Amino acid sequence: MAAPLVLEADRHMKWRALDPLERVLMVLCGVCLTGFTLSTLLDVVTRESGHPLLSLQEVTSTFFTYGVFVGSAVATRRNDHLFLSALTEKMTGAPRRFFEVFNRSVVLLVGLGMVWFGWQNVLTGLGSFRMPSMLPMSYLYLGIPLCGALVALFSLEQIVNGLRNGFTVPVGDGVARDAGL
Repeated sequence: MAAPLVLEADRHMKWRALDPLERVLMVLCGVCLTGFTLSTLLDVVTRESGHPLLSLQEVTSTFFTYGVFVGSAVATRRNDHLFLSALTEKMTGAPRRFFEVFNRSVVLLVGLGMVWFGWQNVLTGLGSFRMPSMLPMSYLYLGIPLCGALVALFSLEQIVNGLRNGFTVPVGDGVARDAGL
């Protein structure tokens, strides 16, 4: 049986309804990493053989770009980055609650900014084209607002669940554990 995607210790901060989305995003991260690696390898091989394929650079940059944005969204849900916990990990009670919400609110606002400004880039990119495919740059820029929407969603999820269930997890001995922050 496969290991669960969400650890039970972190379950109090996550909605089960978003677990399938996280699983899909994790698979997309793997696809992007594999695609980036293989297209880079193929680019090197074709260049060294004297028969470069110019389109491979475009493929490589697309895998890299989407890998970064999808990975950022997943990392937000998993609290793997975009977060400073050194300030809050020693706190308890109302001060910790305030700073946990504040930190996640900043990330939420960054996500919303990515949606707004990313969409403006998408619209602007309709008039610019990638070489040699001549596809509009918009397909590459679309990762920005998509990532922003996911970052905002996952931040909101953590704010709501943290306020409902607390930001720390009590362990069997009654001591609060840092809830993956």
